[in-house]
Amino acid sequence: MNGFFEEVYKIVCSIPCGKVLAYGDVARLAGNPKMSRQVGWALHVNPRPGEIPCHRVVFKDGSLSSGFAFGGPEVQAALLEGEGVEIKELKVDMNKYRWSV
Repeated sequence: MNGFFEEVYKIVCSIPCGKVLAYGDVARLAGNPKMSRQVGWALHVNPRPGEIPCHRVVFKDGSLSSGFAFGGPEVQAALLEGEGVEIKELKVDMNKYRWSV
């Protein structure tokens, strides 16, 4: 699993400022499309907070994470808004902000 986590961190670090990916997108790019929950766990135990931009990963419908790893959805929203991502009702417009890889 450690190799998978490192791949997750590498992918998340490559998400450009102002863009997002869904947990499932990250899992697919890491070669394990059914492991979106493990992506969430990897981000929860992020070994390099502030360096790995976990806030750029959202649910497939654009909803923000309610997990405490971010300090709550309001903190994630503030981080994304600081990068120019519009947040409406704690959701990101995936058609507009999903990173195309």
